[in-house]
Amino acid sequence: MSEFEERLKKAIARGESKAESLLSEEQRKKQEAEEHKLLHAKYRLELTERIESVVKKMIDMFPGFRYKSVFGETGWGSACTRDDLFIDKGVRSNKFSRFEMVVRPINEFFVLDLQAKGTIADRELLTRAFYQPLGQVDIERFYKAVDDWAVAYAELYATKRG
Repeated sequence: MSEFEERLKKAIARGESKAESLLSEEQRKKQEAEEHKLLHAKYRLELTERIESVVKKMIDMFPGFRYKSVFGETGWGSACTRDDLFIDKGVRSNKFSRFEMVVRPINEFFVLDLQAKGTIADRELLTRAFYQPLGQVDIERFYKAVDDWAVAYAELYATKRG
């Protein structure tokens, strides 16, 4: 066998080896992405149950709020809203209040992302976000964030609603 033929065979073997390793790397990445999706779905379900429970308890303290489940592009969670009518010197005005907490959809960074927004009397007064990589999630820290943010909104609402 000539030197050229030997070099050619070695090059083909290297190419096949690279192709095989690229294929296995691609398969590993696909498998890892699938595992992350399953993990995200598990945490999302746990958190949305906690969010629903907390938001419903909070609105029991403030009659007039309407509960709403949130799901879609922005995430999964719960919201509560209310419109208050004010009449001052014969002039009518409405004031809108809303509290929303959602688990954001999975993204290319593979993080569990919790977000909250709170509006009181037409003013956004609360914005919070907390996230952790899916492989490092401490679910208790997320539960604490859910509880703390609902308490913070309730305190703000009790202070500023008028």
